[in-house]
Amino acid sequence: MQVGESEAISLSVAFYMDVHLRRAVTNALRLRSIDVLTAQEDGSAELDDDLLLQRATELGRVLVSQDEDILREGARRMREDKNFSGII
Repeated sequence: MQVGESEAISLSVAFYMDVHLRRAVTNALRLRSIDVLTAQEDGSAELDDDLLLQRATELGRVLVSQDEDILREGARRMREDKNFSGII
């Protein structure tokens, strides 16, 4: 590679959508070939926030949510140095 040239890096992230997101968001991501699984499709729509985040982590997916309680759960896990796959 020459100086000044850059190499494209491919990054793949799988998303786990919680029940608070509109289906249009999920559909738009899928139209762009992004790997998306909803909590409803996974049979986890009724899980509490801590268990939903754990489920996403078990599946190796980043949880996508508009629920502020999920953010608090993520902050708690960070304070306690507990592993999770991420929240958007």
